[in-house]
Amino acid sequence: QVQLVESGGGPVQAGDSLRLSCEASGGTFSSYGMGWFRLAPGKEREFVARISQSGAGTYYAESVKGRFIISRDNAKNTVYLQMNSLKPEDTAVYYCAADFAAYRPRADYELGRLYDHWGQGTQVAVSS
Repeated sequence: QVQLVESGGGPVQAGDSLRLSCEASGGTFSSYGMGWFRLAPGKEREFVARISQSGAGTYYAESVKGRFIISRDNAKNTVYLQMNSLKPEDTAVYYCAADFAAYRPRADYELGRLYDHWGQGTQVAVSS
């Protein structure tokens, strides 16, 4: 049973940076595509970023491109989300998710329903 545990969230001010971590256990981490999603009050779940199994490929939502960086360390079974230049609209609960598919077309990266396991989330609150 794969378990994902996020950490690193908290309250920050606009313009600050945060690094979220998601540690996986119970599976073969290096075989999963990993994604970050977020859920803000009153809004639908939103795709944030995805990284390939090796870490060589990354993909971002337009709303975070140029500000957020996704990375992974397969030796530590951990995926990261470095968030820079944070804005109040980045306030949300952030979730990591594992995609067990060996291949996923780019058009499907943002579809949360295709991810197999999810963490419990970590809250990020950005004040202006």
